[in-house]
Amino acid sequence: MKHYLTKISTLLLVLCAANSAWAMPAEALVSELSQSVLRVKVILPNGSLGLGSAVVIGKNEVITNCHVVNDATNVTVVVNGEPHVATAIKADWHHDLCMLTVENLNVPAVKFGASKNLQYGSSFFTVGYPDETKQPVNTFGEVKGLFPMDDSVIIRASSSFRLGASGGGAFDDAGNLVGIITLKSKGSSAYYYYMPVEWVQTLASKPAQSLGAKSEKPFWAMDAKKRPYFMQVVQPYVAQEWSALLKVATQWVQAEPNTAESWFYLAAAEYATNDYASAEQHFKKVLSMNGQHAQAIDYLQKLAQKTTTTNLALLN
Repeated sequence: MKHYLTKISTLLLVLCAANSAWAMPAEALVSELSQSVLRVKVILPNGSLGLGSAVVIGKNEVITNCHVVNDATNVTVVVNGEPHVATAIKADWHHDLCMLTVENLNVPAVKFGASKNLQYGSSFFTVGYPDETKQPVNTFGEVKGLFPMDDSVIIRASSSFRLGASGGGAFDDAGNLVGIITLKSKGSSAYYYYMPVEWVQTLASKPAQSLGAKSEKPFWAMDAKKRPYFMQVVQPYVAQEWSALLKVATQWVQAEPNTAESWFYLAAAEYATNDYASAEQHFKKVLSMNGQHAQAIDYLQKLAQKTTTTNLALLN
């Protein structure tokens, strides 16, 4: 029994070591990138003003979210207080990414990274214009989730953002653009999602449209049951509705058996419903697919502690 408890303690030490800390980027790097993220202002058909953010990605080209410019009759980006009018748009409505042509835009473009190269725990920071701020705002955190979709990965990170920051940039610790600020889940325990840079690069080959062109709903605005599973699991997980989570996670595993997150949410539901044997098996499966999955590591620590406590009780 003593040998068994030693093995459990060793497991806990190994699991704890697997959690990596993220580093803050250099202040000079953040300041430099903030010059390449701009405020977007739009005039809607009813005359109201809409606000968002955009990232300069090339000569006279910026990227933003389509929901920022949807139905707009006039779109401008602001450089040093001066408005510059957008003259054309390339739209990927489904992925909520729109590239705008803005003439005479004398602003440095960002460098592209690769969303696919990110790992759980990777340092991550954002630049955007939340609310009605006149200066860019930065948030910092780490990658918390990577969800395979359409030849890339949707990014979830702990760096938060507020209304108005949509269309802003998300950067790795080297200052490369890896994602676009896009959406968050509802509630105080919100999940924050970013569209991958690979989809931005694909937009370059699309034909230009006129502003105000007929739009389509993005994938995240579809009816609840038509949304990706990574969105469907959030509410039951946060609200601790374990039966509902077990149901949707089971469907996710069947649909995407090679996605680590599908197994994680199934295991989390099993753990919460006291099916510890299945939970342990599936959390280990998560780590076999993604060794940096901090939440799976945390759950396995809890399971190990439960086992240790049970065996200590048997000794008494």
